[in-house]
Amino acid sequence: MIYFPRHQLAADMADALRGLILFSDAPNGLFLAAPRRTGKTTFLRNDLLPTLEAQGVEVVYVDLWSDQQRDPAQLIQAAIQEAMAPHRTAIEKMAARWGISKVGLGQWIQFDANPTEDEAASLPEALRLLIEAGGKPIALVIDEAQQAVTTEAGNTLMAALKSARDQLNTPDHIQLMLVMSGSDRDKLLRLVNSHAAPFYGSQIQQMPLLGKDFIEHIADLIERQQPAQAPVDTEMLLQAFTAYGFRPQLFMEALGQAMSPLATDGGRFEQRLLSLAQARQRDVEQDMTSDYLGLDPLQQAVLWRMLEMGEGFRPYNAESRAFYRRITGKPISAQQAQRALESLRERTPPLAWKSSRGEYAVEDASMTKWFRALVDEGRWPPGANE
Repeated sequence: MIYFPRHQLAADMADALRGLILFSDAPNGLFLAAPRRTGKTTFLRNDLLPTLEAQGVEVVYVDLWSDQQRDPAQLIQAAIQEAMAPHRTAIEKMAARWGISKVGLGQWIQFDANPTEDEAASLPEALRLLIEAGGKPIALVIDEAQQAVTTEAGNTLMAALKSARDQLNTPDHIQLMLVMSGSDRDKLLRLVNSHAAPFYGSQIQQMPLLGKDFIEHIADLIERQQPAQAPVDTEMLLQAFTAYGFRPQLFMEALGQAMSPLATDGGRFEQRLLSLAQARQRDVEQDMTSDYLGLDPLQQAVLWRMLEMGEGFRPYNAESRAFYRRITGKPISAQQAQRALESLRERTPPLAWKSSRGEYAVEDASMTKWFRALVDEGRWPPGANE
């Protein structure tokens, strides 16, 4: 896999997190959304994290998809505890001075054999201990952060992190930086979009996708390694990359096929690449159409409403139930709608996602793009005009 560095973007984000960019809200938390497999995690781990570390920031990174059998709160706790471990001696001394015998939230690092609740540190206090012991500000980077709101423990921990941010930071002294990234903007919004959300009022930023610079980099590599291919048609490569949803891994795999010496159809590799991209795009659309048509009428109606309403989806209100009735031709109770939603969640792969507060969203954000394209083309619902 070819790595394409984005140093300037990382430097700009690091400056924003540290409060060095005027009018940026990043010191209160940087919330980044980018579709799956578009290079978000690669950028975080290979660009942003090293940039922060080079600026004297201790980085704590956790991917909430790394172990989907564990509660997201446990994964975050474990990452913080792992960061505390090298500073154990200093933390123990400070904790003793503060009258604390255990530090953390839920699963504690023990400092005393018989701690009492009065002697337990809150998460803000635990992070303060880590900051003081390490002598550095902390950046807590949570990848796929939307998973935190799928459990009560995750919601509780997110609220504790918001409290820690408020306690540890001042306008001119940022000690705790928070980066929350997600592969679905609608789901990530659950952290910020209501009074009950832990980071209510913060804004979701769309992370810049790889684009023309990346394609020009790839074209340059091709021309240097295979001069006979020069000049490379970068516009056609960009069309193919766009058709692959700006996903570099899929694009590079197809590029390998298009440039293979085993290709027998002749012509330029750019055209073969574009043809592969367009064929895959059709396959993905056909798979989604098949998934939709394989549902029963109520499941279709519920999924349709979810796709149409996005974050405004309310599965059981009067408007939604009237919609279900119009689509299915019969009255639908809240219980029936709930069973349909649960059946969408239980499919393999699932079609619906649920937060711990009972909010629902489409599991795969690319299905929303498919839905909107068909609506724009006058071809929704699928099968109606075929």
